[in-house]
Amino acid sequence: MPHLQFTSIKMLIPVLASGILLTACGGGGGGLTLSDVGSGGTGFISGNVTAGPVSGANVVAYAVMAGQMGAQIGNVTTDNSGNFNMNVGAYAGSVMLQVNGGSYTDEATGLVMPLAAGDVMTAMMPAIAAGSNNAGIQITPLTAMAQAMARHMSGGMTDTNIVAANLAIGNQFSVSDVLHIKPMNPLVSGSGASASQDAQNYGMTLAAMSKYAQTLGLSSSSSIVTAMMNDASDGVFDGKASGNTIQMGGMSASMMLPATAGTSGMSAAMNAFMYSAQNKSGVVTTDLMNKLSGATGQIQSSIPVTTTVMLSGTAFNRAVSTGTVSAYAINAGILGVQIASAAVDAQGNFTMPLRSVANS
Repeated sequence: MPHLQFTSIKMLIPVLASGILLTACGGGGGGLTLSDVGSGGTGFISGNVTAGPVSGANVVAYAVMAGQMGAQIGNVTTDNSGNFNMNVGAYAGSVMLQVNGGSYTDEATGLVMPLAAGDVMTAMMPAIAAGSNNAGIQITPLTAMAQAMARHMSGGMTDTNIVAANLAIGNQFSVSDVLHIKPMNPLVSGSGASASQDAQNYGMTLAAMSKYAQTLGLSSSSSIVTAMMNDASDGVFDGKASGNTIQMGGMSASMMLPATAGTSGMSAAMNAFMYSAQNKSGVVTTDLMNKLSGATGQIQSSIPVTTTVMLSGTAFNRAVSTGTVSAYAINAGILGVQIASAAVDAQGNFTMPLRSVANS
């Protein structure tokens, strides 16, 4: 049975849906207050920033309002291993994370490099609950590509688009959950022995990006992150963003991102890294390399087909005339991603579309 939660009251209501958790929060203004952010509450987001592990980086969390980046809700600096733990107060809603600064050990060269000025990495989180502890969040070049893609979808960074973009980029590089799976570090001897296939693919993809930057002669491998974010933004890896060629950061005007950068270019770079002395993991990801070699570049084609059904109901809490009802998936008894939300009317009634993702 779904669960309807108000700001200070919890009650159960019967609705014709299974595997859905409904939460409703009162309030009509929609703005953030001091109690919503910073140290004013008990909500936390923790995880890792990986290019390799990025130390001394500034991680900033932003609210997402109407599909766009909104007010800052928290910030923190990563430790020497790229870990962070950020207080976001009592904020509830979707979150965009942005990283700038710091340094990391480049996989291809073994050199310590800065996250170059003007280069950022980002990640998106579907709506979080107020006061919740959200651990194991990854901020990587792949989450950055997904964020760029979702931002350019119709409606921007809605929860539906966040989930779809994270899934699509993950499918492209054979990582089932780019937001929560920690990449294997291929510079650590024997790291592949205890890593899942997802983590191996994730780590080798990041290493391939580093190797590709070296192949192109870029002075900082973070430049390739920015270029591939732009490439992914229109949903196609083709060296262009909405038809415009992508100039490589820090290079001459004639240095453009190759059309095959996200496909066969990455495949060749992955092959070169796998058999280099820098790969200490013992991992060889031949299947992923072959997949990228034959990829068309169409990212959206990896998104499973969705169907939509409508869920209607009434939220009862004395006189409920303002507020929002949100629906969450429940997987194996665990709260999953937010899949829909809707405002209640003056009588507490709501109607929302529930998108069901088909297996791919």
